[in-house]
Amino acid sequence: MPFNIPIALTWLRIVMIPLFVAVYYLPDTWLSPVGKNWTAMTIFAAAAITDWLDGYLARRWGETSAFGAFLDPVADKLMVAAALILLVQLGRAEAYLAIIIIGREIAISALREWMAQLGKTKNVAVAFVGKVKTAAQMTAIIALLLWEPVIPGVSTPLLGTVALWVAAILTLWSMFHYLRLAAPHFGPEPGATETRRTIGGKQAD
Repeated sequence: MPFNIPIALTWLRIVMIPLFVAVYYLPDTWLSPVGKNWTAMTIFAAAAITDWLDGYLARRWGETSAFGAFLDPVADKLMVAAALILLVQLGRAEAYLAIIIIGREIAISALREWMAQLGKTKNVAVAFVGKVKTAAQMTAIIALLLWEPVIPGVSTPLLGTVALWVAAILTLWSMFHYLRLAAPHFGPEPGATETRRTIGGKQAD
């Protein structure tokens, strides 16, 4: 298993997941509700920054690796899923929006793995709509974790809720985009039908 600074940052992001979740389980005598919001938001925002930084450093220093390419999206999805589940528990996000976003991540991860086996990874490479979805998603989670007023005249909860709806809509849009690109490969491979019909030299029923 290779180990370098970009991969260390990815592992750090994974370690930070239980930290921002654990903040809300601290007694109020240790940390006030407002303090919990600010602390959790800060930890999550720092983790989100490492998401950009590890990829940038890996490309700049030529330290990209197969293991890093595997670990990075795993860390991202764990971080987002944990944050959304936490927000649902806190009553700050609707469960169905969390299900849409998390379900899409699972489906597209499986799709990318399958396409990689076919040697068609480029067919489901990250598109621009996926990047916009990620930006909306991160904005929503940071705002909903913070929950406290920051910008005069702007409701932080409302901003987070709107951004989460935008993220959910773009999540479905991007999922259909990737499925459309992969659709030509959904049919049986040449010769696969005959292979399945023959088992041990005998025709299958």
